[in-house]
Amino acid sequence: MTNSKHVAVIGAGMAGITCARTLMQAGHRVSVFEKDTEVGGRMATINTPFGNFDHGAQYFTVRDERFQLALQTTPKTCKRWSAITVQVLDSLGRVAAAGLPAREPHWVPTPGMSTLLQQWAQPLAQNATLELQTQVTAIEPDPLQAGQWQLRTSGSDDSSHVYGGFDAVVLALPAALAQTLLQGQKKTAAMAQKLERVAVAPCWTLMLAFPQAVQPGLTTLGPQWNAARSTHHRIAWLTRESSKPGRMAVERWTVQASAAWSQEHVQDDEARVTAKLIKAFAEVTGIRAQPTFTQAYRWRHAQTEKALGVSHLWDAKQNIGVCGDWCLGHRVENAFVSGLELALSMV
Repeated sequence: MTNSKHVAVIGAGMAGITCARTLMQAGHRVSVFEKDTEVGGRMATINTPFGNFDHGAQYFTVRDERFQLALQTTPKTCKRWSAITVQVLDSLGRVAAAGLPAREPHWVPTPGMSTLLQQWAQPLAQNATLELQTQVTAIEPDPLQAGQWQLRTSGSDDSSHVYGGFDAVVLALPAALAQTLLQGQKKTAAMAQKLERVAVAPCWTLMLAFPQAVQPGLTTLGPQWNAARSTHHRIAWLTRESSKPGRMAVERWTVQASAAWSQEHVQDDEARVTAKLIKAFAEVTGIRAQPTFTQAYRWRHAQTEKALGVSHLWDAKQNIGVCGDWCLGHRVENAFVSGLELALSMV
C-alpha cells in the first residue's frame, strides 16, 4: 500500500494488535473490531474476588529480537516468572522428572496476561477506531466505493451495523473463523482454501481458588512445584496462578485439559467438565480440599496442531490478509511475528 490507507483489522489478540500498531505507526488509519469486551484474545485474564486467572496463554518466551524491542516500549509491564516446573507427571500424579529451571526465561505481564495488549492498544483507542463487542459477520465489496471493502457486524445487543470505505482488511482470527469469512466471497476463496491445511485443537480450562490456604503457617496446598506438563489423560498443563509475580496470594490454580480430551468433550456443559477436571486435578496434585471458586472456560481454537507454515498471507491485488499464531505455531511470539510481518508486507 502507498500513501495513507484505511485498514480494518478484525481481531484484537496479539497478532491483531501488533499488526494494527505497526500500520498506525506507518501512517495508516486503522479500525480494529473485536467481538469480546476487551482486547487480549488468548492472552486473556479473568478477574474474580479471589484474584486473576490467566485462562489462556500462561506465559511467553522471547526469541525474536523484534519482539524484544517491542517489549521495551512497556519495560515495567512484564516480569520474569521463576516457576518450579515439573516437566512430566504420570497418570497417578507422581513426578516422573524432577522440577527443573526453565530452559529460557518465562515472562508474564502484571497483573495479568491481558495487561500487555491493553497497554499496547491504548494508542489505538486514542488515535484510531477500536470497536469492542463487535463481531464481524461478513466482508464484502463496498457497493458505494469501487475497490474498497465493507464489513457487516453484530453487537452484543443483537444490533447490526455496516462499516465501509476500507482500502484493506486484515483477519487476525483463528484459522477456522478467518476461513469462514473468506469463503463468503469468490475473490477470496483461493485464500480460504489455503487455510484448510491448518489444524487447531480446542481446550477446556478450569479455574480453582482455595482461599482457605491463606492462613498463618499455611500458604500453599499440595505440591511444591508451581507448573506442570501432565500426561494424565484429562490434563495437559497446571499452573499455580498465585506463584506468578504481581498476583494476589490466594491459592489459585489454572488447569488446561489435553487436546484429545477437550475435543472428545467439546460439547459437554460446564458442570460436567468441571466435575471431571476437579477429579483429575486431585489425582495429579493430591489436593482434595473443596475449592471455594470454580469456573470452566472452553477455547474452541487453542493449540495449533498443524501450522500454515508461513508467517502470514497477503493478497496485494485484493488488499486482504490473514495472520495469527497458527501461521507459525502456538506461541505468543508466533502471533507477534505473524502480525508484524503482515503489516510490513502491507506498508
